[in-house]
Amino acid sequence: MDWEALTKLAWEARERAYAPYSGFQVGAVLVGAGGEIFTGCNVENLSYGLTQCAERVAMGSAVAAGVREIVAAVVLADTEKPISPCGACRQVLAEFGDPELLLVGKNGAEHFRLSELLPRASTGILDRD
Repeated sequence: MDWEALTKLAWEARERAYAPYSGFQVGAVLVGAGGEIFTGCNVENLSYGLTQCAERVAMGSAVAAGVREIVAAVVLADTEKPISPCGACRQVLAEFGDPELLLVGKNGAEHFRLSELLPRASTGILDRD
């Protein structure tokens, strides 16, 4: 996985974020099982509950393109420490696999599997492993 290139794409996506209320811009990149790449940025709304996270914007693009398995993701923001997907984004991503995640901040990055951040994502819901 070319994490450097994916991180660059995520920074570029972050620059396109629509965040007039919080000023907090997030970028995300997802990689499909076939190598397809999808970017996303957060899209805020005055009715804050309607705000879309960068990860879910990218996932929507992937699904619209026919992708049903995600193998890697980069999520980043201009923060000191790496950020992490919210619970809703973790659950949405889990629907499409157990991708390797690179979480990035200004001063470093951390690697995780999604299942480390959201263990047992489907146990008791869909009874999937």
